Amino acid sequence: MKLPLLLAASLATVVAASPAFAAEDGAALFQSKTCWSCHGKDGKTPLMPNYPKIAGQNVKYIEEQMLDIKSGARANRDSAAMKGIMVIVNENEIKALADYVSKMKP
Repeated sequence: MKLPLLLAASLATVVAASPAFAAEDGAALFQSKTCWSCHGKDGKTPLMPNYPKIAGQNVKYIEEQMLDIKSGARANRDSAAMKGIMVIVNENEIKALADYVSKMKP
């Protein structure tokens, strides 16, 4: 009886520590994934005039754009710069980043 309980506790620990189940901090990711370097610390003062202002953008739109750039479905204009970054961003992080960006003051 103790073994099943121990196994269940061990499995719960592994699942909770797994990146797929960890809650991501969008603000910290915005810094660590260097989003601010092109889009500005406020999400509305981009490095280049043709880079988008992303602060306050619709959460699903931001998420879809990042997923499309990551997969190669979106490969227009300056998305090549984003493609290089998206290889280090997983789907949970994309969701957290999209949520954070959508809540930035436009």
